[in-house]
This record gives sequence, C-alpha cells and structure tokens, in this order.
Amino acid sequence: MDSRLRGNDVDEGFEVVPCQPTAADLSAFDVVIKSPGISAYKPEILEAQHNGTHFTSGTALWFAEHPAARVIAVTGTKGKSTVTALIAHLLRARGRRVALAGNIGLPLLELLDPSPLPDWWVIELSSFQTREAGAVMVGVLNNVYEEHLDWHGTRARYADDKLALAAVARTLVVNVAQAELLARTAAHAQRRTFGDAAGWHVEGVALWRGARRVFDLAASPLPGAHNAANLCAALAALEAAGEDALAAAPAIATFRPLPHRLQTLGERDGLCWVDDSIATTPHATLEALASLRGRAVTVLVGGFERGLDWQPFADAVRALPPYAIVTMGANGARIHASLQATGGAYRLDAAATLADAVQAARALTPAGGVVLLSPGAPSFDQFKDYAARGNAFAQWAGFDPAAIGTIQGLGIA
Repeated sequence: MDSRLRGNDVDEGFEVVPCQPTAADLSAFDVVIKSPGISAYKPEILEAQHNGTHFTSGTALWFAEHPAARVIAVTGTKGKSTVTALIAHLLRARGRRVALAGNIGLPLLELLDPSPLPDWWVIELSSFQTREAGAVMVGVLNNVYEEHLDWHGTRARYADDKLALAAVARTLVVNVAQAELLARTAAHAQRRTFGDAAGWHVEGVALWRGARRVFDLAASPLPGAHNAANLCAALAALEAAGEDALAAAPAIATFRPLPHRLQTLGERDGLCWVDDSIATTPHATLEALASLRGRAVTVLVGGFERGLDWQPFADAVRALPPYAIVTMGANGARIHASLQATGGAYRLDAAATLADAVQAARALTPAGGVVLLSPGAPSFDQFKDYAARGNAFAQWAGFDPAAIGTIQGLGIA
C-alpha cells in the first residue's frame, strides 16, 4: 500500500512505498538510485537490470560530478576506516586541505560542491561501493578476508567486488602479506606494495622505509600488529600520491584513534574495558586478542548470524586461550557449540544479549583483567550498527558513550 510523507525528511511529491519492490516495480523505472546496504545481487534487481533499468548510487553520482578530483580511495575487509583517517591526518599534517568522507561516516553527496576545493579527497569505500567508484589517483587494497556473505553471496564474489577498485586506480597500493591480492593484481601497471623489506614495513618495534628506521611504534596511539600494518598502508598511500611520507610519519603520534576499534575505555570495578565493536569477523576478533596477549582477557563474541565459519576461531583459541569467552546474540549458540566441541583451557559462558554478556564478564574476569567486546559478527540482531553496540557496551561498563564515540576530522579541513 502506497503512502506519502511530508516534512523535512522527504520533499513534497515523493511517493514512499513501504514494502519490498518486485522486479516489475523496479522495471517500471529507467534509473533507480540504490542504497549501498541493499545487495546488488538480489533477484529482483538482477531481473530489472535485464529488463533495462539502470541502477546507480550516491557514490556513483558523486564520482560522475567530480571526474577530475584527486582521490585516494581505501578498501579492505579490516582496517579501512583507520587507514583512511590516518591518510587524511597525515596529509593535513603536511598542510594539505583534505576531504575525509565515504563509508567512514560522511556520505560523499554531503560534500557535493565545496568551495574552495580540497587538495585531496580521501574516501573509504566498502565492498558495496567499490564497483560504483570512478577514476581514483591512488587505490589502497588493505586486505581481503571472508565477510558480508549475506550481501555478496559467496566469498569469491566478495573478493571480486573488493578488487574492482584495482580497475579504476591509476596507482594501486597492495598489502604484500595477502597472497591473493598480490596474485590478482600482478598485471596492474602501477602497483606498489607495503609490508615488504623494500618499502614501508614493520621490523622489531619500529616502522621502516626500506633500510631506514622511521618511527618507533611505542609512540603510536594504535595498538597491535594489525595497526602497525595499517600505518604502513597509510604511509605507502601518501608516497604513491607523490607526498613526502617520511616527513609526515612523525604525525602518527598525534593521531586520535577511531572509536570502537580496540578503544580502551578505561577502568571500572577493577577491570579494564576495551571496545572493539567494529570487529565483525572472527579473524578480527583474533587480531584483537593478539594485541592483548599476556593479560587476563574475557572476550564477548557473537551477534547477527551471517553464516561465517567459526571453526578456525575455535582452533585458534584452543591453541592460545584467553581467560574466558562469553558467547551472545543470534549466532551465539552456534559459536558456543563449536567452542565446546573443540575445547580449550579457558572459561566458557553464554548470554542472550550484550547486556547479559557484560554482567557475565564482570563476574568472570579477575581483578586487573580485561573485558573485551570484539564480537566477530555484525550488530543487527540487537543494534542498528556497530557504533550503537559499542556505545551500549560503554554505558553498561560505566562510561559516558557521548565522550568516546565520535570520529574526528570528517569533512573538509
């Protein structure tokens, strides 16, 4: 049944259809602007495309309006927001006027006609958006793991969609630790890598550019080996853009980490609370645990059911056990069963909701230990997004969500 909305949110004359459109409904239009969260592989969309309907997006419309923009675009399963924000921060430290936007939290169409124009557009692209991008000066492929199978259908198609960025990037920056990315981008005419001894890499407790030691990781505000790799990705991107990455590197020390990404909230009730709500794959949870190795960690895992394989996680925590694991959410029972079947020298508990899991973790974790929210799954079973989940975790732990949940630097500066 059709209805009409009036007010500030929708202009008069727009017809709102509050039901799932059929292929016939979509085929009645020449052009459909699709939200990124709606899979491009839905049968009704594919049928409408076959019938001649053209589907586009806000990302595609922005690129069409800005064919000459100097764009650095970043994608990857994990770390893309941090790498994107780092690039913008380092460019600004060099005195550049920079637009930071995209999937990181500010839609590109909100920056349609800025004046004066920025020197650089630094844009995060999700796997839902990479095929919508126009030409970019530098494209960064940070990594590819299994993710978003509900949208892409298969891991192979997910990887294909991520790698679509390579086709529109004049210069492509690729993680050398990712054999799949190296193999599939070998033919790119202007490919650069990071993580290898000849370029930006980590050796010991420092970042190096080839044989030159550049930055001590003790001064980095970003913990963990995965974040050290993110630093290399950002510096390699600057270099690929023709900027002085060596001169920019000291500004790493003044970067403010993004919220909900291994964010230490502080201490309450004799426990350290860490928010890693952004972790939506088991692999990301293992990275978070690795960054806290040597401490008594209770990790909260589980959320929206997407069908990812949790057996590698179960094997990994059996080999390197945390202090405790609390499963929760829609896929919590499946994760719990896998962990029980595999076994391990850690305490295992189950909770229905995040609120229950926080209470269980508070009771389980010894004084001086860490309660880590790193769910390895999306939030949609209980929350609208990972940020809402992280804010709820902070509140239940005893912190003010408003004080810890903002991303600095969005927009043009």
